[in-house]
Parts: sequence; C-alpha cells; structure tokens
Amino acid sequence: MPKLIDCSISIENDLPSDPPEMAPRVKYLGHDSGADQMKLVYPGLDPECDLPDGKGWAIEFVTLCTHSGTHLDAPWHYHPTTDGGRRAPSIDEIPLTWCLGRGVKLDFSHCADGYLVTAKDLDQAFTRIGHKLSAGEIVLVYTGAGAFWGRPDYMQKGCGMGREATLWLCERGVRVMGTDAWSWDRPLAFSAREFKESNDPSVIWEGHFAGIEKSYCHLEKLANIDQLPATGFTFFCFPIKIKGASAGWVRAVALVDD
Repeated sequence: MPKLIDCSISIENDLPSDPPEMAPRVKYLGHDSGADQMKLVYPGLDPECDLPDGKGWAIEFVTLCTHSGTHLDAPWHYHPTTDGGRRAPSIDEIPLTWCLGRGVKLDFSHCADGYLVTAKDLDQAFTRIGHKLSAGEIVLVYTGAGAFWGRPDYMQKGCGMGREATLWLCERGVRVMGTDAWSWDRPLAFSAREFKESNDPSVIWEGHFAGIEKSYCHLEKLANIDQLPATGFTFFCFPIKIKGASAGWVRAVALVDD
C-alpha cells in the first residue's frame, strides 16, 4: 500500500514559534458548553435527560493570520506585480494544477543556520540524488529547522533560499517549492544583520522578491519532510481559498510510492 505522510504542523495555542502578533489563538468550547447552547435551539431541553451523558456539541473559535501554520504563499505576498509587470495572483487565483505533482526532497540539513543556498548548491544537490528536474515537480527543501518547531529559536533555524536559487528553480518549470523552516528566505535576523553591516538592499527578503521576476508559490513551516525519500512520491498542497489573500493554510500531504 502507498504510504501517506502528513507534512503539516498543527494549529495550536501557546507556542513561541511565531511572532506574538502572528500567533494563532484557539478558543475551545467543550461538550458542557455545547449542551447549554443546544438548550437555546431546543426549547425545554433538559441536557441530563435528553442528551447522551448530558453532553452537547463541541466547537472552536480560531483567530489566525494567513501565514499561521503550514501555508502556501501566493505571488501577491511578495509584490503587487510579477512576470514583467502583470498583477500578481492572490491565493484564490493559484491554479490547482500547481498544487499537485511529483515531489523532490533536497537535504540541506548539513548547512549552517542562516546559510544562503545558491544555484550551484541546487545543481549539486540534484546531482547527489541523481535526479533530473522536470517542469511541474514540487521541490521541498529539508533544512532541519522542523525539529525545532514549538521552540522560541525555531524562527532562527535553517538555511534559506536566495534570489539566485529561487529563480534557478523557476526557470526549470517549478511553480511550487517549500521548506520546513519558518521562511523560504534565510531567517530574518541573518539578513537584517547583513543589511545593517553592508547597507545592501539586495539581501532583503531576496528569495521572496524573486517572485517579482517569476511567478511562483512556496510552502513554509512544513513538517516531517525528513521522512520523505528524495524522489518517489506525489505531493498535495491545496490552499484554503481566501479571496484576495497573500497566503492560505494547507494540509500538505505526501503519498509515497509502493
């Protein structure tokens, strides 16, 4: 039987792996609260007599940023325009055909935190696994950052993809790529430090800003991609359809071949 691997993190409270303003909030209303709510729907209802074990429904209220949890960034997130000046598509405008394809995993977990992955690095990584990249494949970058999810230092972990590497993938027909790190780019602290020292604006968010030149999407905060083979799997990453949004939450799943 083919094996399914869940490549998504859970949406949960009280994890320090996002900035406070982006952290999700989940309010849980349990079965006792549900029983009280059902009394409003069914006049005369006595929960102890009329409901199984006196319990009603359970529901949750969730407050999220579109970039909470495992999510797919749309070109609109990077800039208002792409591909020579046309309007960048928002997440509800991403073709579903982009979000299903044969997957390739590249292992960059040996790289230091903050390392900037180059086109040469990518070329060598594909040589190591003996794979010739095809248009439409989904490329996942394993940085090792995923092991730190739930910890305050998660946002500072992992290498990042620069402009050169991102465009190298785009030029070979890759429309969706992803990482187990907090950002497709290097952790922000590294590029911020370099900008402060050099005053060179080209180091700012360069992997994302590559989307100004070539339209593409990337996944962030993936999980369990260390469990994937280098090739031999199909990847699914359909985003929630939020009108005009820069990103959408994804239940990313890999189907590994027999």
